Amino acid sequence: MRPSTGMALARHGILVAGSLAVIAPFLWMFTTSLLSRSETYTNTSLLPTSWHWENYVRAWESAPFGQYYLNSVVMAVGIVAGHLVLDALSAYAFARLRFPLRNTIFMLLLAALMIPTFVTIIPAYSIVADLGWIDSYAGLIVPRLADVFGIVLLRQYFASLPSELEDAARIDGCSRIGTFFRIVVPLSTPAFATLAIFSFLFAWNDFLWPLLVTNVDEHRTVQIGLSAFVGRYGTSWNYLMAGTLTATIPSIVVFLFFQRALVRGIASTGMKD
Repeated sequence: MRPSTGMALARHGILVAGSLAVIAPFLWMFTTSLLSRSETYTNTSLLPTSWHWENYVRAWESAPFGQYYLNSVVMAVGIVAGHLVLDALSAYAFARLRFPLRNTIFMLLLAALMIPTFVTIIPAYSIVADLGWIDSYAGLIVPRLADVFGIVLLRQYFASLPSELEDAARIDGCSRIGTFFRIVVPLSTPAFATLAIFSFLFAWNDFLWPLLVTNVDEHRTVQIGLSAFVGRYGTSWNYLMAGTLTATIPSIVVFLFFQRALVRGIASTGMKD
């Protein structure tokens, strides 16, 4: 009993230490957001001497954050919807359909995962600029409607489903597309939830691409709007932390709400190669 108890205590100690390492930056952000601007440079304690809750209101009013949030929501929803539809159709083709060079094309897609984003971002920007999509929702969403990671994730899950279910549906007269939407999609809810979470986090926290394709506040996202607190002669750290903490809340809420589906989806996609 003693060795098992000691191992359990050691595991819990490691988990607690890891949790503190993750939570500490958020606690620092929270306490900094409640400081006055002068205290951000002079305060040496962990807790502020005075609590300035009005920093959140002033941070919200210092820039059109309502428009920023709306743009981020539209962009995130569009990208998530594109991933769920286009990635699923592509993944089903690789998992079930037989066509020439299927394995070769899939291997090329896997190889594309190793290409750094910075290599492809300049050609992508040139295409968007030629199409006149700068400062538009199309420029923010369309180039990222499909994702190789989502194709690989869903393909692994679709391959783990018994093909006999689809064969039975086909025998009963269901078409291939009907089989996909009536049989495969309802059985793949954990995988779709996993892809939706990853896609939302990627879209909501993206900084580089919105920075390149937006020049006006009407189409900037919340991550770009946080740069309003960085001035030429200094940074308003209290307002920046207040805005950053507010911008983090949607990601935390989405993750907490779908965390069980995320765990099920990741576990299920590794069942079968």
